[in-house]
Amino acid sequence: MSTMSWTEADTVRSAPWHSESATPVPTRIMVADDRMTAENAYRLACEGTALLWRGDYHNGRQLLQAMSRRVDRKATGPGDTAAETFRLQRRARNHRARVLGKLLVQLEDDHRLALRRAPDVRKACDDVYGPGREPMLIALTELLGVLGAAQWRAKGVAIPALDATIHPHYGVFSPVRGEYIDLVARAPLPMPGGTAFDLGTGTGVLAAVLARRGVERIVATDDSPRALACARDNIDRLELGRTVEIVGPALYPEGRADLVVCNPPWLPARPTSALEHGVYDLDSAMLHGFLGGLAAHLNSGGEGWLILSDLAEHLGLRTRDHLLTMITAAGLRIIDKTDTTPHHPRTKDTADPLHAARAAETTSLWRLTPTRRAGS
Repeated sequence: MSTMSWTEADTVRSAPWHSESATPVPTRIMVADDRMTAENAYRLACEGTALLWRGDYHNGRQLLQAMSRRVDRKATGPGDTAAETFRLQRRARNHRARVLGKLLVQLEDDHRLALRRAPDVRKACDDVYGPGREPMLIALTELLGVLGAAQWRAKGVAIPALDATIHPHYGVFSPVRGEYIDLVARAPLPMPGGTAFDLGTGTGVLAAVLARRGVERIVATDDSPRALACARDNIDRLELGRTVEIVGPALYPEGRADLVVCNPPWLPARPTSALEHGVYDLDSAMLHGFLGGLAAHLNSGGEGWLILSDLAEHLGLRTRDHLLTMITAAGLRIIDKTDTTPHHPRTKDTADPLHAARAAETTSLWRLTPTRRAGS
């Protein structure tokens, strides 16, 4: 951790800086309280000055909302193409995160938040950061994300295909878009029973669906330690530990399987936080890794299931020909493709500059098999 120093009540103080999104340590910091106006806070944040909040907790949240409204007033319009509009939106969101991330709070060594009317955040912070050891400074936006994730984790997400609830952890993409789960629940298995790999398991939801469908042995992987812990938690909750093994960090486990399932991030762009790794995959690295390793990890007669949205195609970030070329270059052929239409709220948001692309989106399950058996 980097250390931040500031002057408060004529005393030089310091504390470690922590950011789950790897935001660099602010170079300037000043103390702010209930006397700070939203206009001044916004100006200082835009100039790069971090504000260590010492006022009332709820007033701090209101200040953050007021700063957010000022950022949103500067919203950019659509570009000439969908790809340009996407890039402008990404740039605006990154700017928004940088500005709002300048409002900081201090967690004590037990993760207590020593502000007036502050909630008890210790359990939620322990779940994300581990046991407290020393005070640290974090962005208020990050703390609010930690508290929101704790609520999601406690409540869970109902998964009709499982007739059960999945509990996402902080930094692990929540399975709120059920269409890709339904595709895996309905696709014909390459053989009864058998074995499967679930690559990039996240919450473990697809591994659980395959187990409930009768796959006898499933190995689920992920490159994120948070996702591995989350998947183990969910598999244990569902009492599927005898069927599903969670390993990693890795993309492929050792050996071969009758079925390899992969739901990679759908958009080839750089993620800026742990949660965004579930949506953005720089240079389609995971997609390339899945396709490139598939033939060598399938048993004879086995299949690879690629679950992928075509939103990147509608945004001009990847073409269908490029995807098909990737499949062919990996020594694979397409057995079948099943499509479904997403139903998430953003498909109906006509105010979204990217509404046309989102409304046209299709999510597909591609059934792939090697053009010839690996090693032959």
